[in-house]
Amino acid sequence: MLFNKKRLNEAFDLMSRGIEEKVFPCAATAVGDKNGVVALKVEGLKGFYPHDTPLNITSLFDLASLTKVVATTPLLMVMIEKGLISIYDKVYEYLPSFRGRGKEAVTIFDLITHTSGLPAYIPLYKVCKDYEDSIDYICREVQLKKPGYVEYSDLGFILLGKILELVGNNTLDKLCHQYIFEPLEMKNTCFNPLKGDVVPTEKNMETGEFLCGVCHDENARFFGGISGHAGLFSCILDLIKFADMLVNCGKTKAGRFISLPLFRRMIMDYTGGKSGECRGWGWCVKGNSSAGCDLFSEKAFGHTGFTGTSIWVDPVYGIYIILLTNRVHLGRENNKIVRFRRLFMNMIMASLIGR
Repeated sequence: MLFNKKRLNEAFDLMSRGIEEKVFPCAATAVGDKNGVVALKVEGLKGFYPHDTPLNITSLFDLASLTKVVATTPLLMVMIEKGLISIYDKVYEYLPSFRGRGKEAVTIFDLITHTSGLPAYIPLYKVCKDYEDSIDYICREVQLKKPGYVEYSDLGFILLGKILELVGNNTLDKLCHQYIFEPLEMKNTCFNPLKGDVVPTEKNMETGEFLCGVCHDENARFFGGISGHAGLFSCILDLIKFADMLVNCGKTKAGRFISLPLFRRMIMDYTGGKSGECRGWGWCVKGNSSAGCDLFSEKAFGHTGFTGTSIWVDPVYGIYIILLTNRVHLGRENNKIVRFRRLFMNMIMASLIGR
């Protein structure tokens, strides 16, 4: 894909403005096509306070809900290809206590498309004893709302993560390392980095210290930092490898990571804008929704993370856009990233001039 370099540079200059206007302390971003990286920039200090060290190209960001599509979704794809699970299996077949009040009808498809009827969020860390107790609580106590309608649900992906552990006979972090990060050579991607070159997120009100290498999401942190909905850390270089696989329809230089039929099913729009959202398997699809940016094709797919992270791929134009920030460093009420991200990606898309 050909880019107008002047316009592309102007788009990347917007990152400096984002730092100046305190949208985020730092950002790592990359734009690429089927042939590799077109533009890459790392800018800013890891934090405005108290960490004043520069961001590095290998600095790890808390991906938050990007965990759903960088870890949980591709792991499900692997398990489907291995013949260990079907997208239309019933949830209760893996979690027998997930029964009553319509739960027997809920499938893996419903979890992965956010159409199960499970609510978006419950502070499980306040009402449960541990991870296993939380799974049991969701299965036994949580009532479904409107099955078939889209409601983005962390709870659905928490259950999906548990199901994949049962199917793979191992913990989620080890399964992801074995089947995703190692094959894609994502050497720095992990759960629970704890120390090293990690970008801090929000201040922990209980301790007064900024979270750094510790999962920002309270439920995932309560689970020991490993969950199907949040907890993953990665850097821009590793996510470039992941995005390169996506923009090439599941294929890498080493061979095919996701089979073409499965990849195409994964990025389809199954919900047609119900509740204002278009959902594939794990991924948000542009479709007729306001997701992504104004200039994406309807086939574009992507996801965001609460901490200020995002990845989008447009298969029509054959490009990807990754933007990693730690906008919650300034407090979770800092929502400037929403408009900034749209403006930034609009500028990237406007720089396209042809093949």
